[in-house]
Amino acid sequence: MRGRRGVFGVVGGAVLMAAGALLATAVVKSPAQLAAEAGPPAQGVLTAEVERRVLAETVVTRGTVVADQSVTVAPPGVVTKLPLKAGDPVAAGRLLAEVSGRPVFALRGAVPMYRDLVPGATGDDVAQVQAALRELGHGTGHDPKGVFGPGTKAALAELYRAVGYAPLPALKDGPATVKAARDAVRAARWALEDTETPPEPPAPAPSSPTAPGSPGTPAPTGKPAGAGSETGAGAGAGKGAGPEARAGSGSGSGAGSGSGVGAGKAAGPEAGAGTGTGSVSGAGAGKGAGPGKGVRRERERALEALREAQEGLAAAEAADGPMLPAAEAVFLRGFPARVAAVAAQAGATVSGPVLTLSAGELVVEAYLKDDKRQLLRPGMPVVISSELAGSDTRGAVAVVAAERSPAPQPPGGDLGYRMVVRAGQPLPAGFAGQDVRLTVESAATDGEALVVPVTAVSAGADGRTVVTARAADGTQRRVEVRTGTSGDGFIAVTPARPADLAPGTKVVIGTAPGAAAPRGAGR
Repeated sequence: MRGRRGVFGVVGGAVLMAAGALLATAVVKSPAQLAAEAGPPAQGVLTAEVERRVLAETVVTRGTVVADQSVTVAPPGVVTKLPLKAGDPVAAGRLLAEVSGRPVFALRGAVPMYRDLVPGATGDDVAQVQAALRELGHGTGHDPKGVFGPGTKAALAELYRAVGYAPLPALKDGPATVKAARDAVRAARWALEDTETPPEPPAPAPSSPTAPGSPGTPAPTGKPAGAGSETGAGAGAGKGAGPEARAGSGSGSGAGSGSGVGAGKAAGPEAGAGTGTGSVSGAGAGKGAGPGKGVRRERERALEALREAQEGLAAAEAADGPMLPAAEAVFLRGFPARVAAVAAQAGATVSGPVLTLSAGELVVEAYLKDDKRQLLRPGMPVVISSELAGSDTRGAVAVVAAERSPAPQPPGGDLGYRMVVRAGQPLPAGFAGQDVRLTVESAATDGEALVVPVTAVSAGADGRTVVTARAADGTQRRVEVRTGTSGDGFIAVTPARPADLAPGTKVVIGTAPGAAAPRGAGR
């Protein structure tokens, strides 16, 4: 019995050892076996469903929210007053700085100051100043648009008074020039009046008759009042001592009429036997220097001198008045603006920007590389996404530059092509300076379309474009399609036969290595 028990013990131990070995082989694995089991399982055909939706091709980039206009203020001179600091708001008409004792203020306008504006100037920049003055309540009177006339001069003087400064005169000796012109007009007017006042007439000279029996002589002549000498001719009858009386002749003087005394000679039996005197009257016309050519010439010259003096006065008055120096006005497209940076302090000589102003609406500025620039153009819709605010705002591309923008550092580098995006609604002021994401929709389908992944489309040897549809039982069939807009890894397709493809149809997008060959694939 004891021997039999020993045999059973040996057999039992062997069974236990065999069971332990089997268990060990089931639990313990070799490194090669572990690596083999860690490999990917065999995969079949990869598929995706056909979708019906609007497909948009998008370009995603980053941009910075900035003001629409950035202006540096750098008038020459020494900074004598700097009342603003970075972040301060700026309104139209606000004093920005004082340089060498002269003001620098902000006005609304898009045309930058490129010249001093003086009375008599004309142009679009003058019209801009007129509009800016009227906006601040300083009317420009009846001045035509774009003409720096008396109304504009008065409005500009009011603006300087409101800022607290006196305007610079357009002419250094303007008041003296105007006074001299006025004196010249007064003297010319007096000279003209002198030509219009008639002189006092001289007393007429007495006439002396011819003594009886003396030879006939002409009577003396006299000058009528207010007239020069004129000569007239008259005829009269003379009485003599001879048997026959003959008509005598005489001469007189006067303004158109005169009288004279003539001597008649008788033709009696003896020549000269008798002489007589006779009186004649006649009308005569002559040339005189009174109201004639000499007086008229004097008057014409006086009138011409007066006209010239009046024209000189008008020119002097038009040129006199306040001026707007180019260094004293900064034009901004929109208000309120703000001070972006202050780069100087009172007492410093200006050698660069004193202030930098940001004005206008907030926009997003981005710089594009060649590949993205070719896809974008003004007018394309954009989604502006602010991660900080957690909001999306729709807008549109406003500008895509045709040339690269140079980079400040390093020299010779560039930032790329500048793109500006404007929001459909004004961006909050807190967005200024933020880095935001821009999603630009560069193309889109016209309404909903059948959409598949780009990898589902292939071209056959016959040149036809197809997708491979897979049925639930694993069978496949090729469907001829026409492709359209693509974007974000998808492409719009239109089947040659509409019934061949529908939303929800599974299409093959790839095949895993080692997968079984598809069944039923055909044309």
